[in-house]
Amino acid sequence: MEKSNYNGALQKSIGSGFNATSTTSDVIKGIDLKGKIAIVTGGNTGIGLETVKTLSKAGATIIVPARDVEKAKENLQGIANVEIEEMDLIDANSIDNFTEKFLASGRPLHLLINNAGIMFVPLRRDSRGNESQLATNYLAVFRLTARLWEALKKANGARVINVSSLGHHFAPFNFEDPNFEHGEYETLQAYGRSKTALNLFSLELNNSAKSFGVRVYSIHPGNIWGTELAREAPVEILQQFGFLDDKGNPVPEVIDSLKTIPQGAATTIWAATSPLLNETGGVYLEDVDIAELAIDSSILNGVKPYSLDEASAIQLWKLTEELSGVIFNVD
Repeated sequence: MEKSNYNGALQKSIGSGFNATSTTSDVIKGIDLKGKIAIVTGGNTGIGLETVKTLSKAGATIIVPARDVEKAKENLQGIANVEIEEMDLIDANSIDNFTEKFLASGRPLHLLINNAGIMFVPLRRDSRGNESQLATNYLAVFRLTARLWEALKKANGARVINVSSLGHHFAPFNFEDPNFEHGEYETLQAYGRSKTALNLFSLELNNSAKSFGVRVYSIHPGNIWGTELAREAPVEILQQFGFLDDKGNPVPEVIDSLKTIPQGAATTIWAATSPLLNETGGVYLEDVDIAELAIDSSILNGVKPYSLDEASAIQLWKLTEELSGVIFNVD
């Protein structure tokens, strides 16, 4: 019987043959995706766009849901086998409308790549009162995946890839005050909580989904410059991270040390396509391999044990159904 990754039981390198400098072109070599259908959120910019280009070259059909359809059309022009649909992750009705349309097509869904996310934003809330980073980075993923569950089952071997972040190191999930209704809002704490939640969801969903042939992964793409993730970042935070100098200019040696976009999307592509992962799910991936456990503060990468905790994963699922209003029965 396939093991669970509760408490990080499977968080060990499997010798993928790739590393932090591997690119999407390296990872996709020899992979044929003809006849496969993928949905990639955030697929018209940054690592999402690179993901779409790579899947397209391998023969997949990709649906890109986008808040700004005109911008998506412009950015995705010339890429084969791409369909663009309207969807706004902060709007539950928009997610439901998108999924209803896809399900009505009767097609299976082989790859669901939950790539879109936000960071460095001020306090905002969705229509249910949920803090916007939690709502966009996690609750929307839960809703979208739940609504597409029948299509994922139909694929007979689907994969769900949730783009998480090393930023989950910023904070464990806060069950007492998930939406900053009592404590002071801090944008990086909110981001960390949302990504920890995503890791716990990936773990718990995989436990139930594997009996239907569906595998689930959370991935850290790496630190990358040139995406839209930092578009609302205060200068002070980017200076704190060392990306900008005291005059607000990019620091070349720091920027040059970061991953390129093709390197950043490589782990997503590996998670979506590698045969090495056929019998393993619920794991957190980085640098195109299964990550190690970050068991103490001296380990600056890897995955924190609190984001793979069994009791937290079970508790979060129940809370998520309350916060989102979505009951997700994996059957």
